[in-house]
Formats: sequence, structure tokens, C-alpha cells
Amino acid sequence: MPRTKTHDETHLSTRIGWLRAAVLGANDGIISTASLIVGVAVATPDRTAMLIAGVAGLVAGAMSMAAGEYVSVSSQADTEKADLARETRELKEQPEFELNELADIYVARGLEKPLALEVAKQLMAKDALGAHARDELGITEITAAQPVLAAITSAITFAVGAAAPLLLTIFAPLSHVVWIISGGTLCFLAILGALGAHAGGANLLKGAARVTFWGAVAMAATALIGKLVGHSL
Repeated sequence: MPRTKTHDETHLSTRIGWLRAAVLGANDGIISTASLIVGVAVATPDRTAMLIAGVAGLVAGAMSMAAGEYVSVSSQADTEKADLARETRELKEQPEFELNELADIYVARGLEKPLALEVAKQLMAKDALGAHARDELGITEITAAQPVLAAITSAITFAVGAAAPLLLTIFAPLSHVVWIISGGTLCFLAILGALGAHAGGANLLKGAARVTFWGAVAMAATALIGKLVGHSL
């Protein structure tokens, strides 16, 4: 009898935990830092002032992203823990009800009632809490909150993203610094959007277009504010 071939599968959904934080951090780092620099450059084309604004934006933004991600994802983790604690209590106090509840979920997915009950019994015999966490609460290893990972990923990617417009600021001639930073930033955003879309298995053009559009809007807004402030001083 020929041996059944097996193969390993790597699904893109396993990247959800870090991909969202990475794309958000890098995107925010590029846009916010470039916008700050462009706003200062339009108001007063002084390289030192632009660099101070950019570095300050990098440090403050990276810390803010890390703290924000940690707090928000920790809140998700706390909710998951509370739901699991409640489910553990209900499994202990109402095992029959929980069995039927799980079976009803499988019936709703297309199984006949007797088969659904048998499936529920076997799964609960092996790991009752795991079965209910996955099929009733929607909590799995892939979707489970990871606050530390999200915080570190966001901080690092924000800093890397913010470094790109800072490098342009250092080397670009002052006479064209606004246009060089703006154009370079849009290129960086397009590349980031395409990479994020590729990592998530999405359309590359759509991923690049949406981050580029909002980056252009952000820089245009800060440039306008910089121009207004520069004229008023």
C-alpha cells in the first residue's frame, strides 16, 4: 500500500499578531515624521530645526506606539482571560448545558445533531476548555493577544520607518528639501504598502495606493499649517 504523503502548510493568518503591529508602526513612523519635517521646512527651511523635529518625533512616536499597543492589546488579553475563566466555571457547574451548546454550534455549521453531539463529546473529553475557547469564543493561538510582541514590534518598526525621512533630511539640498522628502516618503509608503500586502496575501497595488494616499494627505495638511504659521511669525 502506498504511503500517504503529508505536507506542512503555512497559512498567512499566522502572521496576524505581528503583521498588523509592524505595518501600523512603520506606516505611522514614516508619515508622522515626514509630516513633522515638511511642516517645519515650509515654515522655516532650517536643517537643524528639521532634524530636531524629526528626531523628537521618532523617539516620542516609538515610545507612544509601544505604550499604546501594549495597553490596547493588554485590554484584549484581559478580556480573553475573563471569558476563559467564566467558561471554565460554566464547564464545571453545567457540563451538560455546555455540551449541548457546543453541539448546537456544530449543527449551525452543517452537522446533523447526533453527529454534532458525538463530535462535541469527543472534543470535550480531550480538551473541553480548548474546544469552547476555539468554537464558542473564537480564541485560538493565532488570534490570542500578545501585548509584549505587539509593543516591541510597533516601537521597532516605527523607529525604522521614521529613520527614512530623517536620512532624506540630512542629505537633501535645502532648496529642494520639501519636494525630496515628500516624494521620497511617498515612495517609501508605496513600498511599505506593497510589502505589507504581500506578507498578508493581499493585492499589492491596493495596499500601496491606500497608504500612499493618506501619507500625501498628512504631509499636505502639515505643509499648509507650516506655511500659515511661517507667514504669521
